[in-house]
Amino acid sequence: MNTCDLVDYFADEIQVAETIGLKHYGQVRRFSGIVQTLKCFEDNSLLKKIVSAPSTATVLVVDGAASMRSALVGDLIAALAVENGWAGMVVNGCIRDSIAMAEIPLGMLALGTNPKKSTKRDLGEIGGPITFAGTRFEPGDYLYADEDGIVVAKRDLSLVQNTESKNRP
Repeated sequence: MNTCDLVDYFADEIQVAETIGLKHYGQVRRFSGIVQTLKCFEDNSLLKKIVSAPSTATVLVVDGAASMRSALVGDLIAALAVENGWAGMVVNGCIRDSIAMAEIPLGMLALGTNPKKSTKRDLGEIGGPITFAGTRFEPGDYLYADEDGIVVAKRDLSLVQNTESKNRP
């Protein structure tokens, strides 16, 4: 299901992110998965640790406080995420290596690009709710992203049978 269908069928149980400013940078434009959260500011050391762990279709949602002063994700971290089974990332901040990122089979949404590396001080918070783009993201939520936007739900809507969704307005 695409995000438009999810909005049409499940409007009463989803959040739709305000995607103004978020752009696709990865090769994958449609991705979904269970949300893992990270809050970090201009420091990607915990982000690298998170995507170094094996995952199955998890989406890392990173609140970088919309900083445009340095990048939180580059091609090496994105490739590591792919290697470990991550479905994608939504970054409230910047990425780097955008040309290489476009060839990596990972969903990647971010505010922009910056060639500057982030710091490495092991600062940040893993897990817990974060809010940006007018949306509250919590670990265990389900995130769906495509060319039209981002939708967040408390349950896996891809498992809902077509009959249930067709009975919705």
